[in-house]
Amino acid sequence: MQNFIKLLQKNDELKIIDTPLDINLEIPHLAYLEVKKPNGGKALLFTAPIDKKNNKKFDIPVLMNVFGSYKRLEMIVGQPIQNIPTHLEKFLKFTPPKGIKAIFRQMKDFFSLRYTLIRQIKSLVPAQEIVHTGDKVNLFDLPILTTWEKDGGPFITMGQVYTQSLDGKKKNLGMYRLQVYDKNHLGLHWQIHKDSYHFFHEYKKAGVKMPVSIGIGGDPLYTWCGQAPLPYGIFELMLYGFIKSKNPKVIKSITNPICIPYDCDIVIEGWVDTDMMRLEGPFGDHTGFYTPMEAYPVLEVSAITHKKSPVYLATVVGKPPLEDKYMGYLTERVFLPLLQTTSHGLIDYYMPENGVFHNLILAKIDPQYPGHAKQIMHSFWGVGQMSFVKHAIFVNIDAPSFTNTKGIIEYILDHFSTKNILISDGICDALDHSSPEYGLGGKLGLDATEEVSERSFELYGDKELLALIKSILPEAKILKQYFTQTKNPICVVGVEKENQSIIKMSENLSKLEKSLAIVIFVDANKNDLENPYMLIWRVTNNIDAKRDIRIIENMILIDATDKNQNDGYTREWPLETDCSVGVIEKLREKGLLEGITEGFMKRFHIYTSPKT
Repeated sequence: MQNFIKLLQKNDELKIIDTPLDINLEIPHLAYLEVKKPNGGKALLFTAPIDKKNNKKFDIPVLMNVFGSYKRLEMIVGQPIQNIPTHLEKFLKFTPPKGIKAIFRQMKDFFSLRYTLIRQIKSLVPAQEIVHTGDKVNLFDLPILTTWEKDGGPFITMGQVYTQSLDGKKKNLGMYRLQVYDKNHLGLHWQIHKDSYHFFHEYKKAGVKMPVSIGIGGDPLYTWCGQAPLPYGIFELMLYGFIKSKNPKVIKSITNPICIPYDCDIVIEGWVDTDMMRLEGPFGDHTGFYTPMEAYPVLEVSAITHKKSPVYLATVVGKPPLEDKYMGYLTERVFLPLLQTTSHGLIDYYMPENGVFHNLILAKIDPQYPGHAKQIMHSFWGVGQMSFVKHAIFVNIDAPSFTNTKGIIEYILDHFSTKNILISDGICDALDHSSPEYGLGGKLGLDATEEVSERSFELYGDKELLALIKSILPEAKILKQYFTQTKNPICVVGVEKENQSIIKMSENLSKLEKSLAIVIFVDANKNDLENPYMLIWRVTNNIDAKRDIRIIENMILIDATDKNQNDGYTREWPLETDCSVGVIEKLREKGLLEGITEGFMKRFHIYTSPKT
């Protein structure tokens, strides 16, 4: 980590902040704004973190926004990112070599697999230079951040969580949020679909405690590997070795059998009593909404070890764009060759950050037979973490680049047909709030690979169209049309709903089928209809395909408003992650918000949802 900080400084990718700032909201809020700057801003090193509430100063600096740019990603992996999938593809598409040169070239490639072997070392290492056990264990000695006002407490956000199966043969590195309950207890947000939770059930069935160790810092690539969607049973540190071309070095924890990287800055060791569950949360998560309190396992900390001069690595989650934009991009590129092995005809895919990844995916395919796109939809929904995806749109090989936002949207709208929509259901990410049940909800797939015939539209201006819609649906208050030059324009309608279901009432809009193709309803008081970036964020977050979509001939109606019991929604609708106005003003007074304008705040819905 120290070497990487020097590398950041050398490349002008680091901003050092010596101003004392509070671990409660101030540090996270500043990092939250920084990553939203063009090109991801800079990595931030806070050298003087404090805890105002407890009148405490920390001698451990806090490092944030390390992953927040494409340039820093390449610095972390140590090579051009495209080299990694290219290298992986060689193994996946192995063919017998022809000729001496080809034989030696392939021998060299396969010899590089030696770097996936993990080496355990037993000498004194940096991660265990300082050891705290027993009464000396105190999580509050670490500058663990509280990100949002309504968070249940401080959370570790970039912890590398190391676990192993009951027999010790399978090992896992995951990245889960970790709530601090007191000086020696952490809540483990192990979602039901994750590998660590599978291990947890093995220990529970055997009636024994489960060992867990958490690494913080060290090589930043460890942290990225913790969220890599590898198949069950493959240890993520092997991927680290494959990318870095060097063997991962690990050491055994002091108080449990778990091995962790030798150069972690901080290590938290402990045991999980599988009969103990405790409410964890709420927590403002990467969806941009708070996730509710739910029962999760608890880690009783048995030791905290660290370097003599450790660095505390953290991130902030909330509304996009954030560091996960860049971490997700690396995941996309690295795992494309693996995904292609289970999805014949897949050319490329893209997870827009304002679709918060599991809410929206675009895929480019080379269709070769009827139903090919639908086949890949089902393949996606049945493969690992890709099965969490709620909305998938498939385009043909001739579609524009995914980075050409205007071009790809126009292409989709010119190839859109309600006849090519597939609505299904399946597992959802545990963080999804719009599904009718926890972890289970509707999914939508759109096959936009085929040309569709022109439709004859009677187009109106926004004011005229709003008047027509209000005559049928009085709840409509504002309206904006997008892409009226395409075969299927989008009409976004802001409504004020009381105790009624908008999607049911909207069915009467079939009278305007000659003027409407895709109609999306949002809450008028929460949305800026001139801000399509955040509209996509809200729409993909707020809909469940089976409940909130109606198809009437060639028209599709989508209800992206907040839901309640009148919509058949019985769960609690969550609050959004809004920054504290008071904290923002304090940061501005300290001269730390240079270049952050009110327009910037509105663009990314920083404080509260904008009113129009």
